[in-house]
Amino acid sequence: MSTYVALLRAVNLGRHGRLAMSDLRALVAAAGHGDVATYLQSGNVIFTSEHDDPEALAADLGKRLADGLGVDTPVMVRTGTEITGIAAHHPFQDRQSDHAKLHVAFLATEPDADRAAQLSVPEGSPEELQLTGRQLYLHYPAGAGRSKTTAAYLERRLGVAITARNWKTVTALADLVQQRS
Repeated sequence: MSTYVALLRAVNLGRHGRLAMSDLRALVAAAGHGDVATYLQSGNVIFTSEHDDPEALAADLGKRLADGLGVDTPVMVRTGTEITGIAAHHPFQDRQSDHAKLHVAFLATEPDADRAAQLSVPEGSPEELQLTGRQLYLHYPAGAGRSKTTAAYLERRLGVAITARNWKTVTALADLVQQRS
């Protein structure tokens, strides 16, 4: 039995993608997964499963969300080990004491090598980024609110779906995973 974290994109942002976390927990449990818990109201769900393919889990949960709850959104799944590893290392953590300015974008798949090599922030933007596999570590020194380095910008550049979480959420998810170990 392995622990997983599913991250849903654009859930409960304004009127878009409204989803009760109780419905999400019920959907994941009905899919045969155990020890289901959500964190915050933004589509973070932790669960255990006998399955060993995170991409297949993501596809299945995405289909169930669309068919069962009418929420059509990308789902990114990471193993508990991956989440704790991500939380253990943010390349910009040492230079930024305000962790609200650190984020991680979770990619649906690893991007094409050419796109990854050409990834950069918009000209004149102060942000820093580092792509590592299916994660993009971000540092927003002036805050993410008015940045031009948005999720939409990054998706266009990388050619893959992403969902981003702030550092506090990433570390909280890792803590929840470790509590289950």
